[in-house]
Amino acid sequence: MRIIRFSSPSGERIGVWMNEKVIDITEAFESPLRSILDLASKANEAGKSIDDLLTDILEQKSGHLPVYLYKKIERGEDNLRLLIPIVPPEVWGCGVTYRRSREARERETNVKSVYDLVYNAARPEIFFKATAHRCVGPGEEIYLRGDSKRNIPEAELAFILGFNQEILGFTAGNDVSSRDIESENPLYLPQAKIFDRCCALGPSILTINEAGKEPKLRVECRVFRSGKIVFEGTTSTAEMKRSIEELKSYLCRYNTIPPGSVCLTGTGIIPPDEFSLIDGDIVEITIEKIGSLRNPVKQLKPII
Repeated sequence: MRIIRFSSPSGERIGVWMNEKVIDITEAFESPLRSILDLASKANEAGKSIDDLLTDILEQKSGHLPVYLYKKIERGEDNLRLLIPIVPPEVWGCGVTYRRSREARERETNVKSVYDLVYNAARPEIFFKATAHRCVGPGEEIYLRGDSKRNIPEAELAFILGFNQEILGFTAGNDVSSRDIESENPLYLPQAKIFDRCCALGPSILTINEAGKEPKLRVECRVFRSGKIVFEGTTSTAEMKRSIEELKSYLCRYNTIPPGSVCLTGTGIIPPDEFSLIDGDIVEITIEKIGSLRNPVKQLKPII
């Protein structure tokens, strides 16, 4: 199933997105739902999967739960607004998980050995990406560093961790990156990756029961400028060199990850070297079964 967060005149809501409709399940339990973590907790108490729990609730309360059109939520109509599907205490990223990513970094940096080693090593590249206040949801602005001349979107499948570091589901992510800073020196990676509004997530969470443990999903990225497409690319998570389980295993080794944290699994879509996002662009990332994540772009000026 697909789960979304949205706001309405009565506050923040949790909904199940089925076909073109969203069923509001916020008040379906004795205590109101606030996130997928609440669903995971209730599912654990009942000894069921999230999908089985939701199936039972939808059958038992069919006709008694509010229903909205997804398009109205997505467009912000009738005082409805789509929200980031999870507010993550931590966001982590994985690099060089696709052959295209390895080749692009080698080309940009002229340092073949570093990225060959990472791509072929037993240990994957995992780095810290963002905290909650650096993340945005659908429709919100992503920012570009003012001291970078080449900022690009990175369309990625992301997984969400539960209370026991299990994977609850998947969402789409935009790992906005300053590639010229990273290519200047690999040690500048944190500055190339971590800044205000550097990570977008959404629009929904596809549960792991629905997606499967190793989902093979089509990923698309488009950049619109003045209404025209100036970049587009596609890939599939089937092209990932590393498995989801492998990435999760290394992320969680000797490292307690807070529930609700997100891990981006790397990108297989790299814009050409001459491309950079600019103020006013709109980035659209679409992942099969998850939906489309759209964010306008804003260029930041240096703070100091």
